[in-house]
Amino acid sequence: MVTQITEGVKISVETIYQPEYSNPLYDHYMFAYKINIENLTGYSVQLMRRHWQIFDSNGTHREIEGDGVVGLQPVIEPGASHEYVSGCNLKTDIGSMKGCYAMRRLVDSEEFEVNIPEFIMIAPYKMN
Repeated sequence: MVTQITEGVKISVETIYQPEYSNPLYDHYMFAYKINIENLTGYSVQLMRRHWQIFDSNGTHREIEGDGVVGLQPVIEPGASHEYVSGCNLKTDIGSMKGCYAMRRLVDSEEFEVNIPEFIMIAPYKMN
């Protein structure tokens, strides 16, 4: 698990290789990732947008942007957290992701950016 705190918002990420959805013969590797967003501030925040950078070990780089996460723009109260699971397909058995969330403080509508720490996605057989 990797963790980072930015502007009082803690992001923790865990990854899971999904062999049942992968097909190495066709360079298709599927990974799930679970993200926990914890609000350590004294005010409510809302996750407005996401921006991802995805890297395959063959040098391929993709960027993805969009509103919210998995169809939601969750409001996270002080001391509370929001957790979700999503997925990423790679062309190689090793890759990484990093990015940021655009958050908004509800008290004054001020927007700020929260870093998502870089995390590695690696098929377990590469660990031997």
